[in-house]
Formats: sequence, C-alpha cells, structure tokens
Amino acid sequence: MAEEKDDPAAVLAALPRHARLLGVDLGTKTLGLALSDVERRIASPLETLERSKFTADAKKIQALVARFGIGAIVFGLPLNMDGTEGPRAQATRAYARNLAALVRLPTLFWDERLSTAAVNRMLIDFDTTRRRRAALVDKMAAAYILQGFLEALREPRHSPTHP
Repeated sequence: MAEEKDDPAAVLAALPRHARLLGVDLGTKTLGLALSDVERRIASPLETLERSKFTADAKKIQALVARFGIGAIVFGLPLNMDGTEGPRAQATRAYARNLAALVRLPTLFWDERLSTAAVNRMLIDFDTTRRRRAALVDKMAAAYILQGFLEALREPRHSPTHP
C-alpha cells in the first residue's frame, strides 16, 4: 500500500523517469485537479470534478492515473494561518490516506494557504466573469498548489517540507 512520506524529494527520485504528478485541491463540493508535465517542471489545470461518493471519485482518479502515467499525488493541505492543522487539514489527510489505499501511489502534501484567494485575484485581474471564475478556480488552485510544490523542489534552500 502507498503511504505518506516525509521526504518529497526522495519519493520523487524513486518514481519512474517520466511519471507525472497529480495536484489535488480538495473542496467540500469539488476536486480541483492539475497535472505536471513529464519533466515535472510545469503544472497545468486539468479538470474540476463534482464530488460524489468517495468510491466514484476514486475511480475517476484511478482512470486519470492510468491515462496520464501519474506516479504520485500532491494534495493541497489547508493549514490554519498560524501553520497548525485544523479539521479541514485532518479531513484532507484522511481523504488522501483512503485514496492512496485504492490507487497505490505515494501521497504528498503542500501548504495551500491562500491559494484559492491568489487564483481568484488573478482571474479578477484578467477581468474574468464571476461565472467563469467559478468554473476555473478549483482546477487553477490545484495547478497553483502543484506549481508551488514543483518550484520548491528545484530550490534546495526552499525544498518542500512535510506539513
């Protein structure tokens, strides 16, 4: 069974060379999904799934894992502003644990504080309508989270930690 690991760089070093990463922004009603390129340098928004029963959501993610050659999953971890974990972070960890048991991939976490707010600001700056923002924000937040993770991996002094 796949497990959460303490050292993201070690997890990624053990992956097949061109395995992609799947970024997940777990919301109460939706799952924002993003995908890295095969070089693990750029994150792109993939899709937003309406959440349903866990098993149905897991099957959709399993299909994406197979389709895109995903080697690990990076969940945005919604920490409190002081860096502590509250109920939402605990729920995210539980969801990730349950998903890892089914898809059998390493699960990593990245601090997602303010990611949705940053994406909303960017979309407002681009004069995106409220309706269009609602359709884009979750998958773009997943890409924002995954991109932050990827960039931290390239900068040793800012390497991702295990929140």
